[in-house]
Amino acid sequence: MTANDLRIRGYRDADLPRLTDTFAGWIAQAGSCGYDHVGEVPHRIYENLRGRPVGELVQLWERGGDIIGLAVNGRFGNAFDVFTAPGLRGGAAELTMLRAAADTTAGQTDEGAVLTDVFDADTTRIELLERLGFVRFRTWDHVNERDLGEAVGEPRLPDGFTVRSARLADAEQLAAARNHSFGTTWTGDLYRSAVMTKPGYDPGHEIVVESPDGRIAAFAVCWIDRRNRVGHFEPVGTHRDFQRRGLAGAAMRHAMRWMAGLGLTRVTVSHDAENVAASRLYASLGFRKRYETYGYRRAIDTVRRARSR
Repeated sequence: MTANDLRIRGYRDADLPRLTDTFAGWIAQAGSCGYDHVGEVPHRIYENLRGRPVGELVQLWERGGDIIGLAVNGRFGNAFDVFTAPGLRGGAAELTMLRAAADTTAGQTDEGAVLTDVFDADTTRIELLERLGFVRFRTWDHVNERDLGEAVGEPRLPDGFTVRSARLADAEQLAAARNHSFGTTWTGDLYRSAVMTKPGYDPGHEIVVESPDGRIAAFAVCWIDRRNRVGHFEPVGTHRDFQRRGLAGAAMRHAMRWMAGLGLTRVTVSHDAENVAASRLYASLGFRKRYETYGYRRAIDTVRRARSR
């Protein structure tokens, strides 16, 4: 295959079912390294882009009727992701996708560099990034995994707190919980329109802990890959007024018991490598680090020069 065999187009909401099925097939063929979990597809497209035009920032690469690549551009302003079909890894097609994503993201940001991340064991992607002039600058995430065959304890909550699934009517409270957890600026209307009513999201899969005064104190969004029998959490957070009470852990225990009942065999969760509190929480729930991801960046003034290499 040459670059001329590829067709690129903007993503549409209606593409998500076929895209996630394709993604699950890639994972079944090649493993999760370099792909993560199918739940990362809608999470990165909708929650990370926060209502920005996905048709312009998310691109599908196709050959014939098959999806062979996905690029999510402009995450957090100046970061991008590229996922490529296993049979094309390391070749001209993947290099073309990386160049295009770097250039698209450079055109969307005022920052001085574009960023991407890569699994520590993904030597194929690392070689291509370095060939394009990207330089490793940090360890980004720890990617953790837990065997759902191991016992999951009962969720324990302080008096007056309850655990339940989210509802569309919770949008304001869910936005507030995210803002107090991560320092974001969601509104209820934006969270409802950009995430809750988009394909892939199921309010029944967002597990929340409700406080005695009716606020959402903690949340854990669950993603399910039935083909590979793997669950995933993204994101997990606790409102700052309710931290250090074990609430996020209770939500995750509740969810893991449900996942095991579905017949899933493993569950994954990632966290910033510098987030000690998250590391301790997930370790206490039986998660163990399987991979790290590395952050790579390249100055924007080198992006267009690299296209001619």
